[in-house]
Amino acid sequence: MRYRSVSLSLRDSTGKDSIALTAYLAPLALLPDGWAKRVRIEVDADGAIAKIWPGGDTSGAEALSGPVLPGMPNLHSHAFQRAMAGLAERADGGDDFWGWRQVIYRFLDRMGPDEMEAVAAQLYVEMLKAGYTAVAEFHYLHHAPGGSPYADPAELSRQVVAAATRAGIGLTHLPVLYARGGFDDSPLAENQRRFAGDPDRLLAIVAALARDHGDDPNIHFGVAPHSLRAVAPDMLAALVAGAHGADPMAPIHIHVAEQTREVEDCLARTGARPVEWLLSEAPLDGRWCLVHATHMNSAETRALAASDAVAGLCPTTEANLGDGLFPLADFLQAGGKLGIGSDSHVSVSPIEELRWLDYGQRLTRRRRAVAADEAMPSPGERLFRLALQGGAQALGRPVGRLEAGCRADLLVLDGDSPTLAGRSADRLLDTLVFAGNLNPVRDVMVGGRWVVREGRHTKESAILDGYRRALATLTA
Repeated sequence: MRYRSVSLSLRDSTGKDSIALTAYLAPLALLPDGWAKRVRIEVDADGAIAKIWPGGDTSGAEALSGPVLPGMPNLHSHAFQRAMAGLAERADGGDDFWGWRQVIYRFLDRMGPDEMEAVAAQLYVEMLKAGYTAVAEFHYLHHAPGGSPYADPAELSRQVVAAATRAGIGLTHLPVLYARGGFDDSPLAENQRRFAGDPDRLLAIVAALARDHGDDPNIHFGVAPHSLRAVAPDMLAALVAGAHGADPMAPIHIHVAEQTREVEDCLARTGARPVEWLLSEAPLDGRWCLVHATHMNSAETRALAASDAVAGLCPTTEANLGDGLFPLADFLQAGGKLGIGSDSHVSVSPIEELRWLDYGQRLTRRRRAVAADEAMPSPGERLFRLALQGGAQALGRPVGRLEAGCRADLLVLDGDSPTLAGRSADRLLDTLVFAGNLNPVRDVMVGGRWVVREGRHTKESAILDGYRRALATLTA
């Protein structure tokens, strides 16, 4: 099928062309205030939505072939782990998170800059095809194999940015501070030396990247203290102060309360549970994303919900590692914000993340539609909207909404999909989230540019070839 994109020009008071717009007409689209028909979307040359309204006309517009959704933000990714998905399923070294972590360390021995870029690019292609249009990359691999610093401390971060740019996905890059081996202030182990850093070094990486990419509206930066076990309180305070000194709205992401052992160690050393400690000592606000937050008591759950921070949930990874289940129903009842991430990339599908998030609650509570409420009786739509809003907040970018001023990041669903056939708008997202296994995403736009057409990424063959070469090195 051939596509026709039409550019329009607005004229200023002198009659000269001032703003070039490209127009599209969606038969159905999910807008902030609900579903609407015949939605006209006009995108400016910088990749932002300039105008959008329902009941639009077709003049000069490309007709889109199916329902249109905002692209989904992916708020938690360790890109290098895509290459080891499926290689850590045996109980070698321990059948839990801590044994799995040792497999990661062994796998990283051969990961250099070229492999980092190739693996990340392949992952980002897969994300785009699945419906993720932006990602927060929680990047803690900084040094060469063996732990020696690169001449450019930002070397591996630059490879992540290059991969995102090549694939065409929006990126919030989060260099990670990893400074100690545990709550007891033990030094990093030999196989953790590639992660080592301090606040000044991390802030210098962010500053260098921001200088080089600060004008790119598809790229943003923040920081990520890895966890309370890996970052001492004084370093945490210095990192956050430095990041917000450079950018008052910089995102701060942190792993927290993923494992019961972490909770026990934190209690023993600080007298507080991890989320409890952060609420008291950080303190938290809307710039923070607490990744996992799986093991909270009732008081922590309510307080986190009230803090305006986002809970970053990764249900497929959490299930794969046997972490446990997030207290979703209580968190939502308290008005909490959440987003989803593919984390270790055993699955790269926003649909599967949302489905697992809901099904885990159904199994433990032995009832259905746990995520629905009186205002929004569709659990699929409520979870999808929550993930859009929380993900956008966690990435610190104007995404996740089809409205003027936001990035033109959108998904066109397959209008011929038998799974979606005959579904009215109010049933569409329930069907999308809970029915079928075929990918319903047909076309994907990021920043006003088509990166997936008819289910195929524009650069997927070349990127896949590079990924295969990287895998040959990594698994030799």
